[in-house]
Amino acid sequence: MKEKPIGIFDSGVGGLTVLKEISKLLPNESIIYLGDTARVPYGIRSSETVVKYSIECANFLHKKGIKILVVACNTSSSVSLDILKEKLPIPVIGVIIPGVKAALKTTKKGKIGVIGTEATVRSQSYTKRIKEINPAIEVISKPCPLFVPLVEEGILEGKIAELVIDRYLKEIKESGIDTLILGCTHYPLLKKSIQQYMDGIKLVDSAEEVAIEVKEMLKELNLLNEDGGKSFKTFYVTDDPERFKKIGEIFLNYGIEKIFKVSLEEDK
Repeated sequence: MKEKPIGIFDSGVGGLTVLKEISKLLPNESIIYLGDTARVPYGIRSSETVVKYSIECANFLHKKGIKILVVACNTSSSVSLDILKEKLPIPVIGVIIPGVKAALKTTKKGKIGVIGTEATVRSQSYTKRIKEINPAIEVISKPCPLFVPLVEEGILEGKIAELVIDRYLKEIKESGIDTLILGCTHYPLLKKSIQQYMDGIKLVDSAEEVAIEVKEMLKELNLLNEDGGKSFKTFYVTDDPERFKKIGEIFLNYGIEKIFKVSLEEDK
């Protein structure tokens, strides 16, 4: 069981932010990553569609023999996490709670901003979790639907990125927040440009917190892999492996060797 891989899925390349942090913290662990690139972005879909896609991704990875599932997609974590926990016989971790905990530790003024896809913001998942822990916190949320296409196209800096960031974040910047949750795993790839614009405001990327939670969960279940000699990383996508490879390698700073195109429909 210890040598079984960790499974991670996202709608595209964004979940690589989570993979990167898990790899840093748990270098001996094998990882299987699934990017549902044929159907990205999830954030503009209905809740029913997101749940359907999430179940298909989860089933695909479970059949690969994973020991734990990380739902690296915020949209999926917002609407599908409880359903996936019920359906799968293995631990399932999302990205919402770790991000919330980090933001609450960070804020000094009690005013937190949340940016995410339309589905994540509509679900109010971050606001609900924050208010459950501390009802006094003020939360300002804003959907940023063009951020995911920017990342998927590799447009992470420059004039186009700056114009889109200004369009979405001007109002939230002026609202007086001191902490901003990047409520989509794609957004950390834009972190440098967002941080320049949100000068003086702390950005919360839940990927680091998720990695810590994965380590704690595996330790608790006695599933940590101490032997890294046989560890591997395998990538699956549902469309255009070369495009994913190109953007993924820029972010990960190493070559992606094992990448395969799959159909989740056939996997049912």
